[in-house]
Amino acid sequence: MADLRTFNVVVLGIGFLFIFTAFTTLGNIEQTVLKSLKNDTFPGSGYHSLGLIYGVFSFSNLLAPTLVAIAGPQLTMFLSGLLYSGYIAVFIVPSTWSLYLTSVLIGMGAALLWTAQGHFLVDNSDASTINRNTGVFWALLQCSMIFGNLYVYLDWRGKDEITEENRRIMFISLLVVSVVGTLCFLVLRSPHHSEEVMSEEESQSLLSKHVMYRQRANSAVKEAKTEFRKILALLGSRTILLLSCCMAYSGLELSFYSGVYGTCIGATTHFDNQAKGLIGLSGIVVGIGEIVGGGLFGLVCKNNRFRRTSVVFLGMVVHFIAFYLIFLNIPDDAPVVFLTSTQHRPYLAPSVSIALLCSFLLGLGDSCFNTQLYSILGRVYAEQSAPAFAIFKFIQSIFAAIAFFYSGYLLLSWQLLVMVLLGFIGTLCFFLVERVQNTGDLQEY
Repeated sequence: MADLRTFNVVVLGIGFLFIFTAFTTLGNIEQTVLKSLKNDTFPGSGYHSLGLIYGVFSFSNLLAPTLVAIAGPQLTMFLSGLLYSGYIAVFIVPSTWSLYLTSVLIGMGAALLWTAQGHFLVDNSDASTINRNTGVFWALLQCSMIFGNLYVYLDWRGKDEITEENRRIMFISLLVVSVVGTLCFLVLRSPHHSEEVMSEEESQSLLSKHVMYRQRANSAVKEAKTEFRKILALLGSRTILLLSCCMAYSGLELSFYSGVYGTCIGATTHFDNQAKGLIGLSGIVVGIGEIVGGGLFGLVCKNNRFRRTSVVFLGMVVHFIAFYLIFLNIPDDAPVVFLTSTQHRPYLAPSVSIALLCSFLLGLGDSCFNTQLYSILGRVYAEQSAPAFAIFKFIQSIFAAIAFFYSGYLLLSWQLLVMVLLGFIGTLCFFLVERVQNTGDLQEY
């Protein structure tokens, strides 16, 4: 049984690796690709599409546990993978209505996919293997930021513009990768103990499948109502209210490094024919920063001499340095220019080295905030972890959606200023929560 569970975890990680190799690569280049369309009748925006995805995702998280409990995690992940593949396929022959329709569908699919992933990972783990299995899964997932962006770099470097042929080859390749990842979910097998329970039920013929599904649905609805009440109760707690600023900041910077910064690099006239290829290289370096930060701070936090506040402070400093360098290095109109390349002149002559250094710092800082938010929520709400993490993803996704919607209208300097202000406030609030937790003075209810 242990071998079967290990097999399931590895295959699960490989499936997510393939699907998110395709999706994270798409998110990084989406606005650049849509800008390259020589079609005046296509008003679609990559920023708006990504904003829709995160907005729908945030609210769909409230219903996802019920649907996963009814359909089961394996079927749910397979169907969600098909939605991801459908979204990618839209870019082969893009149209505005299909872009926004699939954005809504993939937002719902993402909530189902991640909820099912959590269920399946827990079902295939026990107290002695949960940390190992989680580590294996996340290690495979983080590699998704490298392979697809490497393909973008190799395929687009030296090209001044993205032709229709370039676009179709790129997205057909990403579609194949996503479909392979989706098919991996069909290989997953139920844990051995679950099979024994089902075979016993079937042999005794106590319940028909129709009655079993109805009972499962009723149970899932009751659990969903209970969880929703817990979420509402936690939303009123002082700890969550304080941490919400830090969660909101994590949403803003998520949208910036995953969709906006790559677009800015690709639009920078001073990079000439390197610009399009640098989008992929920037995505790779962001991924390296995430991997280094996740591994480093995962180890650091096991040492009691290092506090969560130290890591969050480091994340704030790293991000502020990155924002300042981006402000000096990238033209102010880079995120909003649509039909042409940038017209504004930055304060410094744009440097590829500085641009890639900022990519690394963005990934490193993101890992600082996310690892410590997970850590403090896991500590404060050890007995209520599910609703606490649901609130985290809800707030993070809402603010990521808001950021994507304004990214196509605000100049780069204003976007950086918004992140600096919210990042500073969020860090202060995190410090306050950590201090109060250490003194044991905070009363939740």
